[in-house]
Amino acid sequence: MTADESELRELRSSVREFLAAKSPEEAVRKLMESEERYDPAVWAQAADQLRLPGLVIPEEYGGDGFGQVELGVVLEEMGRALLCAPFFATVVLAAQALLASGDKEACARHLPGIAAGRTTATLAVAEDDGSWDPALISARAVPDGDGGWRVSGRKSFVIDGTTADLLLVVARTVAGPSLFAVDREATGLAATSMETLDATRAMARLTLDAVPATLVGADGAGGRVMAKVLDVISVGLAAEQAGGARRCLEMSAEHARTRQQFGRPIGSFQAVKHKCADMLVQVELAEAASREAALLAAEGADEFPVAAAVAHACCSKAYMVAAMENIQVHGGIGFTWEHPAHLYFRRAKSSQLLFGGPAVYHERLLDRLGI
Repeated sequence: MTADESELRELRSSVREFLAAKSPEEAVRKLMESEERYDPAVWAQAADQLRLPGLVIPEEYGGDGFGQVELGVVLEEMGRALLCAPFFATVVLAAQALLASGDKEACARHLPGIAAGRTTATLAVAEDDGSWDPALISARAVPDGDGGWRVSGRKSFVIDGTTADLLLVVARTVAGPSLFAVDREATGLAATSMETLDATRAMARLTLDAVPATLVGADGAGGRVMAKVLDVISVGLAAEQAGGARRCLEMSAEHARTRQQFGRPIGSFQAVKHKCADMLVQVELAEAASREAALLAAEGADEFPVAAAVAHACCSKAYMVAAMENIQVHGGIGFTWEHPAHLYFRRAKSSQLLFGGPAVYHERLLDRLGI
């Protein structure tokens, strides 16, 4: 199912209005310091009122069956508002991994709960080195003799890892990297919060000690699944980054128009004009790259993997540029804890490093180009 332009505008307007009410700066700062790191009541409202968790879940699993274009609109708005919620981990990471696995039984078991907003989930791939390369995974899974599996190892930088009801863990078997479903209450599983640069995105370290698990998809197919998933989730992250970059530009432009210096708005000075113009170029490029990649994903185009890698690289750079320049335009106040500029800078930096960092995603682009 694909929405037309008027429906996309209506979706954007509805999500922005909801987030303006539910995710203002005060709420973001409060949730950053909370134990859960998100508001379950707001999450329930997002599911019941806007049906956001089920947006891209196929209709056969209780969702609305929309695609990357619609998801991109929602993620742009969430990135703009720095929403603290399990949406990215649940809908972008976990749900896409389930769908990419091709395991209809696992999808039927988990996706209806995700679509209804009852189940939160996440994807645990990276270990202490932060790499999302399946070839570097050391966590192990062995058969338990009763048709199930036992997973042992450590996972780091797991988004919403302390609160997710369902954990999809990539671990190595004799056949190769594979995907496993682990219940939050499983015996032998310990999750501890990690203190990271970006407190608006909760991350955890998982310790798995012979944890009972269920194989998702084919044994040894984790590498192929992750290659597909990385393309999709990179485009999701790119949309979120583009939304955050756009908000940084808006904040800078507003400050440049209203802040007076030497009897006139600082936006009238050439140096400030140039900074805002540079930000605009980066933001427009990011939005174009992100939206084009989402469109190609919806169309199932052969060019999608390349477009996904381009979007990831463009949006990571654009958000960093916009976040840094936003601090500069605001001058002294931009460096203070009280101003939100640092929240966007922290999100920009953590997002840039989320799936391995610039060297990794540029390498991925070359790989997708066949170079």
